[in-house]
Amino acid sequence: MKQDLSYPIPSEAALEPPAEWAELRGECPVAHVKLPSGDQAMLLTRYADVKQVLADPRFTRLLTAPDAARLSATDDGGLFNSELAQIIPDGGEEHLHWRRLVGRWFTAKRMAALRPSMAAMAEELIDDMVKHGAPGDLRAALGFPLPVYVICDILGVPAEDRERFAYWSDTLLNLTRYDKAEIDAAQGEFFQYMSDHLAAKRAEPGDDVLSELLAAGGPEEGGLTDLQVLVTGMGLLVAGHETTANMIGKMVAMLLDDRTRWERLLADPSLIRTAVEETLRMDANSGFGLPRYLRDETEVSGVHLPKGTTVVCSMAAANRDESAFDAAGEMDLGRTPNPHLAFGAGAHSCLGQALARTELQVVLEVLLRKLPSLELAVPAAELERVEGLAVGGLRTVPVRW
Repeated sequence: MKQDLSYPIPSEAALEPPAEWAELRGECPVAHVKLPSGDQAMLLTRYADVKQVLADPRFTRLLTAPDAARLSATDDGGLFNSELAQIIPDGGEEHLHWRRLVGRWFTAKRMAALRPSMAAMAEELIDDMVKHGAPGDLRAALGFPLPVYVICDILGVPAEDRERFAYWSDTLLNLTRYDKAEIDAAQGEFFQYMSDHLAAKRAEPGDDVLSELLAAGGPEEGGLTDLQVLVTGMGLLVAGHETTANMIGKMVAMLLDDRTRWERLLADPSLIRTAVEETLRMDANSGFGLPRYLRDETEVSGVHLPKGTTVVCSMAAANRDESAFDAAGEMDLGRTPNPHLAFGAGAHSCLGQALARTELQVVLEVLLRKLPSLELAVPAAELERVEGLAVGGLRTVPVRW
């Protein structure tokens, strides 16, 4: 297996994994790769290794260290890899405290309470798509707006401001499309918006996560600093919408690629929950993966990693590891248990996973009910990936019904 791979590794088809993943898992599970910045990193593709590293506190998110690999050529940070991100505690008791405060808003119980309003939003967006006639672009009509509307509700953001977040999200998550000046400008605008939004919430609290975080008081009262609340809001808004927006399109495309899957769900809607988990596991286009910076030397799969190494955990490659999943390359809509790593693992596993799961389940429920005849309007081989995004997606998802 060659050791000078460029990363991310391209794939010939938008829904299929690169052939290199299986080769890497088999022959070179800890591989040297060159990032878009030109810097070197180590790529992990085996399930056990990825899970081990994500749970190991020595592998940190401190990607601003002087010897850490830059992810892209414009990368002097970006929102999740900058001094701004370090405002949220990275580990230890402080990080657990932050997760406890914010996580209260993302429990399965809270998400269940949001289901009716999510379903109503989905129905409205699908009705609009149908009104405009087939073929429609499911990503633009449903996948993109729905999670924005939901996360804006959770953050208490006015409906008229939803569109601004799409641009901010894209600039802060795209590794190649924007130059440094554009990224800095977007981050500045976003920061200013959230500062003003927090001031309004302090003056007039609502039933939303930011109002609740402010009501908890400052650090001396067991709460967060204003800056931590602000950065939490920015982080939730970007992370809470972009990943799910893309996953809605990919999930539907995967299920329609082989229409017997869609027919099976129509015949047995009780499979919706496990089908969502299986599309999360099978997602071959999930984006960059999770980069980590190693504070102390260690070894992974028998390979020595010196202090200062940057590793990239490919959860998508790990989710197709035959040693972790029976028939790992096949989609089984009823697969259970399904301990996939789509939401990471350990102390930094995705805080919003209950939200993402609920949105995906609701979208699928509503689509199956309202558009049982849904099908892809182009062959799956013609679907195109969005290039450069840290979270992978499809450019469009053309459908008819």
